[in-house]
Amino acid sequence: MQAMLYRRYGGPEVLRLETVAEPAPGPDDVQVQVHAASLNAADAYLLKGEPALLRLSSGLRGPKRPILGADIAGRVVAVGGRVTQFQPGDAVYGDLSGFGFGGFAEYVCAPERALALKPERLSFEQAAAVPLAGVTALQALRAGGPVTAGQQVLVHGASGGVGTFAVQLARSFGATVTAVCSTRKVELARSLGADHVVDYTQEDFTQSDRRYDLILVVNGNRPLTAYRRALRPGGCCVVAGGAIPQILTATLLGPALSLAWGVSVRNVLAQPSQTDLTFLSGLLEAGEVVPVVDRCFPLRELPEALRYRAAGLASGKVVITMEHTGG
Repeated sequence: MQAMLYRRYGGPEVLRLETVAEPAPGPDDVQVQVHAASLNAADAYLLKGEPALLRLSSGLRGPKRPILGADIAGRVVAVGGRVTQFQPGDAVYGDLSGFGFGGFAEYVCAPERALALKPERLSFEQAAAVPLAGVTALQALRAGGPVTAGQQVLVHGASGGVGTFAVQLARSFGATVTAVCSTRKVELARSLGADHVVDYTQEDFTQSDRRYDLILVVNGNRPLTAYRRALRPGGCCVVAGGAIPQILTATLLGPALSLAWGVSVRNVLAQPSQTDLTFLSGLLEAGEVVPVVDRCFPLRELPEALRYRAAGLASGKVVITMEHTGG
């Protein structure tokens, strides 16, 4: 099979398209012919081996697992003897970030608990955009809530992979949603159902009079004190992405700041969840949540896709397609 591998840490230039053996499923595994996979921030971090602490798990001298790619969508080819949820021919999707990655390849094996049946109304490309970003948005909103009707929710970084899901999910829960994004992505945020859109190049939402029950940070690099100013008493700031220093500050100082400020400050590191992915499937099937796919690249152009995403050009998700699928 064809797969995109990296044998050393670095930028997109270290990736090589190689022919490797197909993985064989173990007793609890499902072998999937991958039709599409999507990019996530984790791919860029793992590729570079940064921050340095990441190498304690990914490999000190070089990557232990040479194939990136967490989000996949495809068809089941074979199943292990103890698999009960899926059978060959099933269309599935899932997040492999907790199971060794490996999605940027024509075939991958994963435990059945990593997968869910693909919503029928979604293409493989759309489905591949969902698992990690969608579940991250869902778990982050729950960490700050639960979100209920009438609450004021602000999503900082509303036009990215996680942000586009967060806006739609918060709206589906009945919240009044404010989306923060750049000028050229304002219309996208409105189309996702945001009640208010703040163009951060023109306005600083932390300096306005509006206050929020929940601020979900999925991009940006603002000091936590700025978010505190925009929260109502007893409100919550959940950091689910953005700059590494911002994430580390929320992780290490969040409990202390929560006590001192009278608001809740926390970091959320999303975990793959078949239950949460199945919950999202229902919303996707009903059309209440729609994946935003910015652009598709073939597997051989994965380095260019990573550069495109790193440049901040994408709205929503960047997807990698496998040529063996015939589209």
